[in-house]
Amino acid sequence: MTRTEQTNPAGGIPQGMAGGLLHIDLSALASNWRRLRDNAGGAEAAAVVKADAYGTGIDQAVPALARAGCRTFFVAHLSEAIRVRSAAPDATIYVLNGLFPGTSSAYVEHDVRPVLGSFEEIDEWAAFCRSQGRKHAAAIHVDTGMNRLGLTVAQGMTLKERGELKDFDTALLMSHFVSAEESGNPLNLRQVEAFGAVRETLPGVRASLANSSGIFLKEKPHFDLVRPGYALYGGNPLPDQDNPMSPVVGLEARIVQLRWVEEDDTVGYNARWLSLGRRRIATLSVGYADGYPRSASARGKSGEALLAGQVLVAGRPCPFAGNVSMDLITVDVTDIPENGIRRGDTVTMIGGSLTIDEVGRRAGTIGYEILTNLGRRYARAYAGKQA
Repeated sequence: MTRTEQTNPAGGIPQGMAGGLLHIDLSALASNWRRLRDNAGGAEAAAVVKADAYGTGIDQAVPALARAGCRTFFVAHLSEAIRVRSAAPDATIYVLNGLFPGTSSAYVEHDVRPVLGSFEEIDEWAAFCRSQGRKHAAAIHVDTGMNRLGLTVAQGMTLKERGELKDFDTALLMSHFVSAEESGNPLNLRQVEAFGAVRETLPGVRASLANSSGIFLKEKPHFDLVRPGYALYGGNPLPDQDNPMSPVVGLEARIVQLRWVEEDDTVGYNARWLSLGRRRIATLSVGYADGYPRSASARGKSGEALLAGQVLVAGRPCPFAGNVSMDLITVDVTDIPENGIRRGDTVTMIGGSLTIDEVGRRAGTIGYEILTNLGRRYARAYAGKQA
């Protein structure tokens, strides 16, 4: 594939000084958005770009998505929304984590919309709009099963009776799936039905329920707008099937040192990994301070089939050896020919068979955590058209 690549965008770390190189394919990001849009049954496809666009960078990801046709973005915090506004001046932007007390004027100043999840927030937003003499837009969140944010379904059924709604523009009614990645979970249908019931009480208000996995549910709960996040960045929205999305993120780490350890030597903090025979160890200049989870540590003996981290060296998997430390990871590269790897070379930590989902599995977590923890000490190389 022919593509342009920009390494070390403004404020980044020069590649030669960094312990790792993070590749981000903006063309794949845009392609994933179009694929999700095409599966949304005619509903508008928004993009969730919270957590710095899942670690890929708001300032680069948002313009790429906007060029692809995305017009609506969701973030978690107002500070993120302000960054999105700079990157997409004409976009509609919603802040999922609600309205903090006393922040209404900042939302209006930056033309972003709060997602109101309680009667207290609704009352405060309505009062602010009355004081301004203008109906500013907001979304209302109804909780259909997560028990995290949002009005209860019973409260949602009474929304039409509340006079405060006349004081602002209810631009969107939304909820959030609990287990959309589990296609057979009966909770999905219960949530669709509960959300549909609330929606019927507010005719004319746009509605949104589906996240990445929700787009693919047999119930087709697309309503008026879908809100993909993880799948945009290459995560698999269908865990029991082949991933329909293109990979967006790759990570390479630099080898700082190569050494041999002898039989019965240990490697790493707390001596949790034991060498059964002479083994060659590569030390990588990446650690948990760079967002690679310590839970990927390998604790046991060489040669054991451990559920732990791996890297790829010339396409061949090599297992971690010992604990992941703050700035370094040690890897058993004994099976790589001695002249096939040297100090300064890079190995693949995310890429190929080491998808973000697989890396998460090997660390005992999920790909979401891997993505959103991608560290700021990496050099970054963006492929695809730049803003």
